[in-house]
Amino acid sequence: MADVMEFGGFEPEKDPEDMTREELLDALEAVRQQIAQLDEAEPEDMDSEEYDQWGDRHETLEDLADELTECLEELEG
Repeated sequence: MADVMEFGGFEPEKDPEDMTREELLDALEAVRQQIAQLDEAEPEDMDSEEYDQWGDRHETLEDLADELTECLEELEG
């Protein structure tokens, strides 16, 4: 049985729509760092539960990065 990987999470302390530009930039940097760390830990077995969890976490972080980017664009737009 494969070991289940635990991934530390980054969840913004407040709603991205309520963040300042500085807070959004900081949060986006933190999420990008998490994605980079996750990329380094990508499981080899694409058919494993570990890989499914990795993929779910990666997708969640990418979605959060997209949301933060959209909020930044709205502020700058």
